[in-house]
Amino acid sequence: MRPLFPWRLRTRELALGERTRVMGVLNVTPDSFSDGGKFLARDRAVAHALLMFEEGADIVDIGGESTRPGSEARVPEAEELRRVLPVIEQVRRERPDALLSIDTYKAAVARAALEAGAEIVNDVSGLRYDPEMAALARKHRAALILMLAAPYELRADCRPAAPRR
Repeated sequence: MRPLFPWRLRTRELALGERTRVMGVLNVTPDSFSDGGKFLARDRAVAHALLMFEEGADIVDIGGESTRPGSEARVPEAEELRRVLPVIEQVRRERPDALLSIDTYKAAVARAALEAGAEIVNDVSGLRYDPEMAALARKHRAALILMLAAPYELRADCRPAAPRR
């Protein structure tokens, strides 16, 4: 028997350890590593998120910028928000109990996503890129998933600045 751990989120608690939890990944990008841009259109993205929940996903992680090696140049915040916010808002309208995660390393994008209904921030930089991210998550009582990608795995413009002294 695995130990049980209550993951306290803003609006609920998710029991970890009682069974394997499934996070579906929804890349709202033209250059996704997993789907090649199939879900760039809002309606297709929303339908796919709802399908993942119907098929058993506990969480759907929504990202608007590919950070895979070899991906396109950094996506401006405004474009990333244009991609993810309508999807988050529509999924929450159609399924109010949906547990959503925002896949971003930018605090401004995370803030807007949390205000739109996401409860988890999945930060591929491990809180190293945007110095405001940790305080933002604390303020919004958001759960964090820290994907500590090695700097050589991130595009040069996504790498963290040198540590402060």
